Amino acid sequence: MPIPRHASLLDSLAEASSISHNNRVYEMQGDGADIVTLSLGEAFFDIPVPSFDDLPQAKIHHYSHSRGLPLLREKLAKYYELDCGLPLDPETEIIVTAGSKAAIFMALSAILDPGDEVIIPEPLWVSYPEQVRLCRGVPVMTPWQDSVDDFASYVTPRTKAIIVNNPQNPSGRRLGVDELRRLHELAEQHGLFIIADEAYHEFVPEGAEFLSVGSFDPHKHHTIVCNSMSKNYGISGWRVGYMVAHQLLIDQIIKLQQHIITCAPTILCHYLAEHFETILEQTRPQIARVVSMRNRMAGELASRGVACMPGDATFYLFASLGKSRLDAEHFTEELLRRHAVSVVPGTGYGASCDRFVRISVGTEPEQRLLRGISAVAGLIEETS
Repeated sequence: MPIPRHASLLDSLAEASSISHNNRVYEMQGDGADIVTLSLGEAFFDIPVPSFDDLPQAKIHHYSHSRGLPLLREKLAKYYELDCGLPLDPETEIIVTAGSKAAIFMALSAILDPGDEVIIPEPLWVSYPEQVRLCRGVPVMTPWQDSVDDFASYVTPRTKAIIVNNPQNPSGRRLGVDELRRLHELAEQHGLFIIADEAYHEFVPEGAEFLSVGSFDPHKHHTIVCNSMSKNYGISGWRVGYMVAHQLLIDQIIKLQQHIITCAPTILCHYLAEHFETILEQTRPQIARVVSMRNRMAGELASRGVACMPGDATFYLFASLGKSRLDAEHFTEELLRRHAVSVVPGTGYGASCDRFVRISVGTEPEQRLLRGISAVAGLIEETS
């Protein structure tokens, strides 16, 4: 009897390298191994176990509005205008999603026809190319050395969008005023969408300025902003994100939301809406500490002769392997085998990044973090 086969498209997709790598770490830890884990894409904060007692008990266990709870949309709208300079209508220009990853995928689904191209600058977040492929589009990657001024050379008649991560995972780099202006000029000149993934916008050093991509297109003619409450506030497992876009596009994306997930998790959205300000008060001091730690660890690496790709935000470092004989994949394997330290190989962030590894400073106490940083620098020295 013939066995039905999965869609051939899936054969062309790779696993998400960071997630696949961390699944292996979970398995090793389950077997009793003590792994200094510098590979997780999240920050661990001291957050009280939530109580749902003050929430509307008749509503929290049921479906909610597929655009998102009205109160949560109102608070997100005020928050984004205050923090990011982007005014938006909570009734028509925002949708709450099950994580920012779902928001990006629905945005791509809404704008791409088969064969459309999407420009993706490296280092890229590992899911961008695969999500474009899932939407029957063609990812066009640009090497990490390219600037915004170089993007125009990748535009073809099939180009539909550019994806930018700001601040960038894994380098921590923030786009500046001139770069953002040129990016929007390119979009306007060629009729392109800009999908701005701003899931780390809270992870900016104290006193530094964050410029939202959307603030340069206040009428949202061509900009789609995707963001994450769960990533920014140390509750990644809650899977709550949101998207900001023009009403006409949101009205189309709501169809995808309704047919794929119905609504974001109702009970968690009620909690976030009712405790929005408290969560900010609890997490922002901890965000400041982890960003400060990130930049101190960059100094530790520099003192050992290890350079990182320029950036100062997020809780990641994208460390160069310098003169090591090992490429990123082999370096990661050796680091885990010899020193029980896990980092993520740079190859997952684009072909031009095979001489880098991603280090996360968000999940280990300082002494274990220093131990891991020392192991990275030491292995580079040993293999050079």
